[in-house]
Amino acid sequence: MEMNRDKLCPSKAEVGSEPVYHCSACQDEEEWSGTSRGRAKSRSLSASPALGSTKEFRRTRSLHGPCPVTTFGPKACMLQNPKTIMHIQDPASQRLTWNKPPKSVLVIKKIRDASLLQPFKELCVYLTEVNNMIVYVEKKVLEDPAIANDENFGPVKKKFCTFREDYDDISNQIDFIICLGGDGTLLYASSLFQGSVPPVMAFHLGSLGFLTPFNFENFQSQVTQVIEGNAALVLRSRLKVKVVKEHREKMTVQNGIEENGMVSANLEKEVGKQVMQYQVLNEVVVDRGPSSYLSNVDVFLDGHLITTVQGDGVIVSTPTGSPAYAAAAGASMIHPNVPAIMITPICPHSLSFRPIVVPAGVELKIMLSPDARNTAWVSFDGRKRQEICHGDSISITTSCYPLPSICFRDPVSDWFESLAECLHWNVRKKQNNFAVEEEEF
Repeated sequence: MEMNRDKLCPSKAEVGSEPVYHCSACQDEEEWSGTSRGRAKSRSLSASPALGSTKEFRRTRSLHGPCPVTTFGPKACMLQNPKTIMHIQDPASQRLTWNKPPKSVLVIKKIRDASLLQPFKELCVYLTEVNNMIVYVEKKVLEDPAIANDENFGPVKKKFCTFREDYDDISNQIDFIICLGGDGTLLYASSLFQGSVPPVMAFHLGSLGFLTPFNFENFQSQVTQVIEGNAALVLRSRLKVKVVKEHREKMTVQNGIEENGMVSANLEKEVGKQVMQYQVLNEVVVDRGPSSYLSNVDVFLDGHLITTVQGDGVIVSTPTGSPAYAAAAGASMIHPNVPAIMITPICPHSLSFRPIVVPAGVELKIMLSPDARNTAWVSFDGRKRQEICHGDSISITTSCYPLPSICFRDPVSDWFESLAECLHWNVRKKQNNFAVEEEEF
C-alpha cells in the first residue's frame, strides 16, 4: 500500500465515569454488567460470541436477526440508549459518538464525473488544512487528468494516502467515510469493508440520491458536526453471502476472492471447492443470464425447500435494497430499521408467486434445480457477476456487520423524504372538496 503516513492503530475505548451511555463492543470483554452486546444473558441470541474468540460469531436456532456489531471502524460506535427494551432500539435514539476524535477519513468520489472535481477539491482542502485529518483516496481517483494536472491542488494531493481496491486492506485505518456522488458510491463503500464498516456520510451529487441525504452547499458545518459526534445514525443491515463452487478441473482464477474476503492475484486449486464470501448492502440477484430458457432454481430456508423459482430469476434483498430492484419487480418498500430479508421473483411463470418477507435470522440457500435446462448467473449489488452451475450453492443470511449511515435529520424523516423526493411516492392531484351551499331561509 502506498501511504504517506504511518498506520493508524485502533485503540480501545475508555470507560467513562457515567454509566448512562456505554457501548459493550468498545470494552475489552464481550460481557459486562450482566449483558452481552446490549441483550440480557438469559435470552437466546441469534449471534453470540464464539468460545475463545470475540471476533467469531455463531448462529443459534433463534429467528431473530444477528446482534449487529455497534463499533464502526477503529474509533466510532453507536451511542447506546439506556432505556432500550430487549434488543430493539428506537430508531430515533440511534446516535453516533466517538470514543476518541476521528483522525482519518476515506473520501470516495464517483469516477468519470467532471462535475464532482470542484466539490472533491474543496472537501479535501477543508479536511486536510482546516481539520488536519489524514485523507485516504483511491489511487485511480487521482489518475484523473483534471486532478493530476492541477498544480494548485498539488500540495494537498501530496498529503493523501492512496490505496487500490482488492489489493490494499484499509479496514483498520479509516475512522469515517465521505461519499461524493449517487447511491452507487455508498454501495461501493460497503464493498470495500468485509467486516466492520466506519460511519458513512453521503452527499447527494448523483442522479437519484435515495441513500445520500446531505447537500453539499453547507458541507463545512455538516462535516464538523459529524466530527464532533452525536449525529443521527441508521444501521443498514447487509447480507453475508457465501458462494461455494465445485471444481470440475484444474483451473486458475484471476483475481479470485478467498473465504476471508481478501483477493489473491492467482487462485489455483485442483480438488475440493472454491469458497467466496461477500458483504452485500442492496441485493443478491440470481437470473437466467444470456439463456433464452426460464431459470429453474431451488430456494431453501434453514435447510427446507420452500419453492422452486421458474422465471427470469429471484432477488434476495435487504430493507435498504427494497426500494431499488426489488420494488421495480413488485416488492414492498421496507424501512432499513426493520430486521428482515426479502425474496422477490423476477417475472415468475406463476400468477400466485408473490414477494415475501422472512425474518433476518434465517439462512437461505439457492441452488440450480437438478432438472434445470441451463445455468444461472449471480451478482452482488450489481458487481462480481459470475456463473452458477449444477452443484454450486449460494448461502445468504443477515450479516453481523451493518453499514452505519449518518442521517441528515433522523432515520424516519430521511427515509420518507427520499420516498417523496426521489420516487415521488403517492404523488397525485388532490381531489376537490364539495362546495358549501348556502342554506335557504
